[in-house]
Amino acid sequence: MTDLANQYLEEMKRQFRGHKRMGEAAVAQLEEKDFLVALDPQSNSVAMLVKHIAGNARSRFTDFLTSDGEKPDRFRDQEFEVSDNTTRDEVMRWWEQGWTHVFSTLDSLQPEDVQRTVTIRGEPHCVMQALNRALAHYAQHIGQIVFLAKHLRSDHWQTLSIPRGKSEDYKTSSPKTHARGNYKA
Repeated sequence: MTDLANQYLEEMKRQFRGHKRMGEAAVAQLEEKDFLVALDPQSNSVAMLVKHIAGNARSRFTDFLTSDGEKPDRFRDQEFEVSDNTTRDEVMRWWEQGWTHVFSTLDSLQPEDVQRTVTIRGEPHCVMQALNRALAHYAQHIGQIVFLAKHLRSDHWQTLSIPRGKSEDYKTSSPKTHARGNYKA
């Protein structure tokens, strides 16, 4: 069981790092003004999504094993509020702070922790469930960031995956080409 739990924790680190990189690659393509653009009044801007991921990460991953994942000093609704003065630097500072909590917690977890119980909003979850929940949540919002960035950059968007019409090239290229990042799965 220890080997499986260790592999699981390593895979969680890999997955979280991959989603972080994808979000950063999308954000890097945006112009400053694009951070605050929402497609409609019910949509979120990239700045809001980053602020929300950061707030969630701080709350969920601070004292991960010993306190409820919904901290009393988290004000979730405020995560979806940004001003016209919000800057890229500020947004990316939130992002880095949130991910620091995620990775320091993941690095501290031991295989025997995977089956421990943690709470989120008073509900018990084993560590595996809590990590899977966070990964799915962040993947959803990072997908929104990618979608919004792609929409805003339109013809200037540089794909983060296999470009349209290049799937056959990918299949016939060497695995070394994939590993160098020329193609991303």
